[in-house]
Amino acid sequence: MMRNQQSTVFELDGIPCFKDVFPLAVQHVVAMIVGCVTPALIIASTVRLSQPDSILLVQGSLVIAAVSTLMQLFPPFSWLGSGLPVILGVSFAYLPSMQAIAEGYDLATIFGAELMGGCVAVIVGIFVKKLRILFPPLITGTVVFTIGLSLYPTAINYMAGGVGSPLYGDWRNWLVSIVTLVVVTVFNHNGKGIWKLASILIGIMVGYLLALPFGLVNFSAVGKAGLFSFPQLFHFGITFEISSCFALGILFAINAVQAIGDFTATTVGAMNRQPSDKELRSGIICYGVANMLGACFGGLPTATYSQNVGIVTTTKVINRFTLGMSAFILLLAGFVPKFSALLTTIPQCVLGGATVTVFASIAMTGMKLVVSQPMNYRNTSIVGLAAALGMGISQSSSAVALFPDWFKIIFAKSPVVIATLVAVTLQVLLPGKDT
Repeated sequence: MMRNQQSTVFELDGIPCFKDVFPLAVQHVVAMIVGCVTPALIIASTVRLSQPDSILLVQGSLVIAAVSTLMQLFPPFSWLGSGLPVILGVSFAYLPSMQAIAEGYDLATIFGAELMGGCVAVIVGIFVKKLRILFPPLITGTVVFTIGLSLYPTAINYMAGGVGSPLYGDWRNWLVSIVTLVVVTVFNHNGKGIWKLASILIGIMVGYLLALPFGLVNFSAVGKAGLFSFPQLFHFGITFEISSCFALGILFAINAVQAIGDFTATTVGAMNRQPSDKELRSGIICYGVANMLGACFGGLPTATYSQNVGIVTTTKVINRFTLGMSAFILLLAGFVPKFSALLTTIPQCVLGGATVTVFASIAMTGMKLVVSQPMNYRNTSIVGLAAALGMGISQSSSAVALFPDWFKIIFAKSPVVIATLVAVTLQVLLPGKDT
């Protein structure tokens, strides 16, 4: 009790005063909630889910983000969870491949691939020391850069109102999306503190209000939604399809290795030390197990959130109870269908205007990783060929129209898998001092 009373938000353990904890917890939620639910909204639109099922998908995303975070913060077993102050949420990194799977199959196939991807992450966690050499910053940077590039068409189509919408390309959609983009950009560059962290949320709120008089918002789902419910086990089903499992499995391996960067940034930036081998291994295994649970309860794939790592390293607030309260807020939000239903009413043009900055940031994050390595002829060849083949084949799908369906799902629909395989292969085969 004495320990708890004397704890501060700058200590890893203990329970600080509520008035100190709550605003810091809300800050973390504000910084990540939009990024957490937007992939679910995009996938729901891609597979044309009914409104109730869309709400359940958003609920699942919020709940699995909370559960994943709590498992990392407070490990249930010594081998499951890093115990480090990190926040996890549904990741945009999986979106291109999930869209490809959704277009070729269905939502159950995505969850089957996620379940197998979780197994891949567990294996990576067990052998993380040996596998890490295959994914230096040059390779992860190339993959992240390709992910960002591949998401640009999604953002532009959303800005225009969403493919299939009767108002696709209408001037009202473009006006709302551009205003949203301008607000996000202004607050992101000129805001300070919470205003900068909440720039995307503020942009969505402004765009949402502007969309109301144009009749772009439909509240019917909110009235029909219940006040409290749990995500349903296997509601969307689970289907295992080899090519889909392979496509997502590669991304899980990459994200598992990339999580090392977020764990390291957290401990170095806020705790003045490197993460231990046990923390890395247990953290990555937990990441895999949490995604296996997510697949069962309708939560899309999660990953560590770099923006929340940035908050931790900037504020030096490493208290696990504080971040645990953030997870608890997400958990409560996931149990309230009316809140999830309200999120599904956000017009696609608003989401497009807000997320185009996110996708640009993803691409530039990848570029920063790439240029952190020497830009010699070998390295530029790896990056250039991987991005060229990945983006080129995915945007010229007719060029592989005669290939089998499994080949097209893995290589032709999303550029991420082929860019990864090309980059890793060239990294191993091309001679160079930095191999």
